[in-house]
Amino acid sequence: MLLAIDCGNTNTVFSIWDGSEFIATWRTSTEWQRTADQYYVWLSTLMSIHKIEVSIDEVIVSSTVPRVVFNLRVLSDRYFNCRPIVVGKPDCLLPAQPRVDAGTAVGPDRLVNTAGAYDRHGGDLIVVDFGTATTFDVVAPDGAYVGGVIAPGVNLSLEALHNAAAALPHVDISKPQRVIGTNTVACMQSGVFWGYVGLVREICARIKAERDVPMRIISTGGLAPLFGQTEALFDAFEDDLTMHGLTVIHRYNKENT
Repeated sequence: MLLAIDCGNTNTVFSIWDGSEFIATWRTSTEWQRTADQYYVWLSTLMSIHKIEVSIDEVIVSSTVPRVVFNLRVLSDRYFNCRPIVVGKPDCLLPAQPRVDAGTAVGPDRLVNTAGAYDRHGGDLIVVDFGTATTFDVVAPDGAYVGGVIAPGVNLSLEALHNAAAALPHVDISKPQRVIGTNTVACMQSGVFWGYVGLVREICARIKAERDVPMRIISTGGLAPLFGQTEALFDAFEDDLTMHGLTVIHRYNKENT
C-alpha cells in the first residue's frame, strides 16, 4: 500500500493509495519541527478512527519545504520499513525530464502537477495551481515541464494588504456581486477576485501566443473552483491533481528500476 505525501508551504496532505484509488486523504498544517513520531501518532490515530487497516510499505514524497523531508524520511524508515521516493532528488525518475535553463531546480510540486496533468489530459497544457503561490506550468506535447510563471498567491495578496495598510481589515476571498465595491471589504474582495481573473486570463493568453499552439488550461488548488465560476477560464478542474501525479511518478519508478 502506498502513502503519498504532498508537503506545501501551508498544508501537508497524506493520501493512502491502494493501486486503483485513494482510500483516505488527510490534511495537516506544515510544520518543519514536527518529528517522525508525531507524524506517525497523528496518522495512525486517524487510521484507527476511520477503521482503516492497511499495511503501508511504500512512500512517495513531494515537498516544497526542504526542512520537513528529513523527518518524513525517518517516518518511512522507522514505521513503514521503506526508503521513500522523494520527487526532485536524483534517484527519483520522471516520465519526462524538464527542459529548463541549466542549473535550474524545478519545484517538486510543479513536476508532480505536470506528470498528473499529462497522464490525464495529454500534452500542450497550462496547469494553474492556486496554492500559497499561484503557479502556471507549461506542459509540452511529450509531457515535459518546459517552464512557467510564478505569481503571489491569492491569500498571500490579501494578507499583504491587511499587514501593510493599517486601515484595511483581513477579509476572505469570495466572488463579489458587483465590480464596484461600496464598502472596504467589498472593494478589497473585488480587487483581488477580478484582479486574479485578469491575471490568469492575460498570462494564459500570452503563454498560448508564445507557444503558438492550441493549449488546454487545467486548474487545481483550493481556490480553483471559486475562479472557475466565471469567464470560462479553465478547460478542466482537477481536485486531486498533485496526489494523482505522485502515483504516476511512483508507478514510473517501479516500472523502470
